[in-house]
Amino acid sequence: MTTAPPAGSAPAAPPRASTPLFAPSPTSSRRPEAPPLPPVRRTPLAVSGLLAAALTAYVWSAHGAKPGVLLLLGLGLGVALFHSRFGFTSAWRQLVAVGNGTGLRAHALLLGTTATLFALVIGTETGLFGSQPAPSAGPIGVGLFAGSALFAIGMQLGGACASGTLFAVGSGQTSIVLTLGGFVAGATLAAWQFDLWKDLPAWEPVVLSEHIGWFGSWGVTVAALLAVVLVSRRVQARRNPPPLGAVPSARRAVVRAVRGSWPLAVGALALAALGAGVLLVSGGAWGVTSAFSLWGSELVGALGGHPENWTWWQRPGNAEMLAGPVLADKTSLTDIGIMIGAAVAASLGGTWALHRGIPWRTAVAAVLGGVLMGVGARLAGGCNIGAYLAGIASGSLSGWLWGAFALAGTWVGLRLRPLFGLGNPKPGDGVC
Repeated sequence: MTTAPPAGSAPAAPPRASTPLFAPSPTSSRRPEAPPLPPVRRTPLAVSGLLAAALTAYVWSAHGAKPGVLLLLGLGLGVALFHSRFGFTSAWRQLVAVGNGTGLRAHALLLGTTATLFALVIGTETGLFGSQPAPSAGPIGVGLFAGSALFAIGMQLGGACASGTLFAVGSGQTSIVLTLGGFVAGATLAAWQFDLWKDLPAWEPVVLSEHIGWFGSWGVTVAALLAVVLVSRRVQARRNPPPLGAVPSARRAVVRAVRGSWPLAVGALALAALGAGVLLVSGGAWGVTSAFSLWGSELVGALGGHPENWTWWQRPGNAEMLAGPVLADKTSLTDIGIMIGAAVAASLGGTWALHRGIPWRTAVAAVLGGVLMGVGARLAGGCNIGAYLAGIASGSLSGWLWGAFALAGTWVGLRLRPLFGLGNPKPGDGVC
């Protein structure tokens, strides 16, 4: 027999369950089951596979082993990005819109693992092909603050970040081709008009290793990332968001590794290892957007312009990039590799498809978002890869500030999306 509570007394609230540190953060419902994999897309697979093999053979024979290895690393990055659907745009959108920090915690794993590998590589001065690895750090000033916020607004309008644009294009998403076109145009415009913004107020880069050594820099970075993880878990527990959506996958681990979806943690570890490989081979961190300025400037030159006279291309290092072949440029090789690698992975997974019938407002948002990202990346000294990932992994204060201002830009971008008929959003948007 049960006893009723005394009249007028409120029932006792159930005790709040504590969530262990490494347990999954709560969501409002269970994550849906992954749909089954569609059949392999044989024609796109044959085309992308042959293109990967032929381009690798050409680059290796024409430009040597170092560019050839960089292209292979790019192919691997494309496969890992697609299989894990590793997102920056969607991760920040889910965090700001509904409080789901799953993607942000995946960022923390990627950043922490990359920081560990960077500390080992740069701290021991280990490099291949005669390269001397160096940290990635940018000045702290108006360009960084404004550029990262503009970039984040562009991400939310264009539907993808820098790395996400590349792997989405490779997987056949037609609207993101428009984003890539705007991205190249914006990056080229910013290079052309470099004299307008090159003297914006800024302070010298702050790199922790120069003050507390590489071990100290690594320790501070990892501690800060752990704090990010804990805060994101508290936010998610309070807001109790919907779960991330599921993408087609397979039940067997062997099949899933080749054709299905990977857990975000696996994607983070794979991307960190491949990014460290880029550092080992080239001496510089993995980046994306410098190639877009190069591609656009090469097009301007082919149409009769003279980008070699622009101040941007007269800077040390940039002049050699413009004068050299595109297929010997480090960033171009990894960018092209990402697109082809994603095409191979999407074809194997049966999801490669050209999307038709893009609404005009979506097309406008894609191009505008790409332009904002291109301009923002040049102002900020890099994108979510070259400035945010490489900066934090290098122990640079600029990387943390890039992320903070990008979160603010994400908030603005979410409020602009409805003007272009874009939803605001359900978690699980598939593209970075």
